Amino acid sequence: MKKLKRLTYSAILAAFLLTGCNSSTNNATDTTTASDETIGQGIDVANIDTTVNPCDDFYMYANGGWLKNNPIPAAESAWGSFNELAERNNAVLRELLMEAASNGTAAKGSAAQLVGDFYAAGMDSVAVNKAGMEPIKPELDRIAAVASTNDLMKAVAELKTKGVGGFFGMYISQDDKISTQYALYLSQGGLGLPDRDYYLKNDERSKTIRAEYQKHLQRMFQLIGNDAATAGKKAQAVLAIETKLAKASKTRVELRDSQANYNKVTAQAFAAQYPNLNATQLLSGIGAQGAKDMIVGQPAFFKELNAMLKSTSLDDLKTYTQWHIARSAAPYLSQNFVEENFSFYGKVLNGSKEMQPRWKRVLYATDGAVGESLGQLYVQKTFSPEAKEKALEMVKNLQESFKEHVRDLDWMSDETKKRALEKLDAFAVKIGYPDKWKTYKGLEADRNSYAANVLRANQHAFEESVAKLGKPVDRTEWFMSPPTVNAYYNPSMNEIVFPAGILQPPFFDPKADDAVNYGGMGAVIGHELTHGFDDQGAQYDFEGNLKDWWTKDDLAKFTERATAVTKQYDAYTVLDNLHVNGKLTLGENIADIGGLNIAYTALQKALAKKNPGEIAGYTPEQRFFLAWAQIWRINMRDESQNQQILTDPHSPGQFRTNGPLANMPQFYKAFECKDGQKMMRTEAERIKIW
Repeated sequence: MKKLKRLTYSAILAAFLLTGCNSSTNNATDTTTASDETIGQGIDVANIDTTVNPCDDFYMYANGGWLKNNPIPAAESAWGSFNELAERNNAVLRELLMEAASNGTAAKGSAAQLVGDFYAAGMDSVAVNKAGMEPIKPELDRIAAVASTNDLMKAVAELKTKGVGGFFGMYISQDDKISTQYALYLSQGGLGLPDRDYYLKNDERSKTIRAEYQKHLQRMFQLIGNDAATAGKKAQAVLAIETKLAKASKTRVELRDSQANYNKVTAQAFAAQYPNLNATQLLSGIGAQGAKDMIVGQPAFFKELNAMLKSTSLDDLKTYTQWHIARSAAPYLSQNFVEENFSFYGKVLNGSKEMQPRWKRVLYATDGAVGESLGQLYVQKTFSPEAKEKALEMVKNLQESFKEHVRDLDWMSDETKKRALEKLDAFAVKIGYPDKWKTYKGLEADRNSYAANVLRANQHAFEESVAKLGKPVDRTEWFMSPPTVNAYYNPSMNEIVFPAGILQPPFFDPKADDAVNYGGMGAVIGHELTHGFDDQGAQYDFEGNLKDWWTKDDLAKFTERATAVTKQYDAYTVLDNLHVNGKLTLGENIADIGGLNIAYTALQKALAKKNPGEIAGYTPEQRFFLAWAQIWRINMRDESQNQQILTDPHSPGQFRTNGPLANMPQFYKAFECKDGQKMMRTEAERIKIW
């Protein structure tokens, strides 16, 4: 994950609903009537399971009907509200891509040409299958010819510009402590499995996955031209190297410590500390010869890597590098590579039964490569300037509610409140699409080779990032494409960003009920705002610098409350005995709790102006909480659920729903909960930070 930004899944599973109502207070309440059908604009009553007591398990009460009637499609590892919206977006995007691909006269370099040629090349399965492994053969041959570790490091650096993983991560981002400058970051990496724990844990599932991974490695080496015996030995060599890297890697919880993962050194000092990585070759390999310093995320990892480069044979290091070339390119090569890649990463790791259709896989690759070109076409069709204005208005309402919460805090001093409000005032908001579109100038996309297009797009993006070194920070830049169904908070920019992809009906609906809008989109906006004040975001000041702005006493009080959140979520389990990691999910859990409370306040302001009363037998407050629960509905395969618990900083959907509600007396009141019911927590146990 790039240090440059901490993208959140807040919206990845979130259903967004939007209203244009003004949240300012009004003493005169306008009570209006509404038909029972109105609730259908945001909440489908058929999804509710009335056999479940809402005060015992609100997630199942709100979603039981939907969970029962929406099994996971064979090509998916999970299915939830996000997937439903993504499917609707994909239908629009597919039409746009087919239209662009059928247009052979678009001007070279235009959005239509880049998108059309990229998609057409990917959909030409005959040409892709005929090419086989030819698109990566020059890179494989180059590694085979390497005669020294120094030369290998230069080749590895150059491969990184093309999107090939291996050994470590290397990227350009804002300097965490000087947000007006770009810096070169180096971080732990080089694993083919999702996390270090997959190599180190000895439970039966982990051992099975390692055994299947080794078989996958062997089959991949056979696909690139090795006989079975040689491929088996090479698979063992790769697994041995990756296991060493895993042992040297920090845990995902340790990676959340921003201060500990910021270690700035000069290029000269880096070269002296880690001579076997050959800093000169690395920097020249990515075109950053002029870099004076760099930020090393995990020095202990690089110390071990430096030693391993000396103790491991050059042949094994070359074998490992060739594996990462094949792994990175496999989804874009001939069908035998695609199927082998899916058999492990899709079936074994995530439990998917079938591969996604080709058009969808190529759609995702096109969005990843030229997302803003595709975004221009998408926005013209789906997202109006009026919708953007309404979204901005709702964000403003949530910001004002957050400020009220800060002013009313009984645990924070006036000094720290002043700085918190200063940070809230400085928040940048991006809605829908960039004000300035990327042109992808210089990128060659043609209809000759799908894999070559992907490699060139990766290289173009990397070279653009390296070119930022020494230049002013571009605060107009987006880190998600407009069609993306997601949202994020970026601490270095101190900004919240909502792409047009998630601002679509029924998740984004100006005509929908206020209560539903604030329980859905409003809560997620509040969530993203709260990320600026979770246990990580709170370490960054209003300018986006990693800098302490808290008084000592206030920080201690904040930490005490955060520890209580960790304890609450640690107690949750899935699949009988798999515990949520409260420390790994802490930031997202704080954001969920804070975001929902802030959105509830904003709703009350809206209801003070216009209150439709009950709809379909539910009060506005009940509809608010139902909307919150229904955005997190999701069915997951066991394999995917296991991977989420190990690697994902977000809690499973049922706990994202129930966890915040269990701390809210407003929820108890709305559903008349009584002491002793499962959702109830004692007053002493309830947590409210923001």
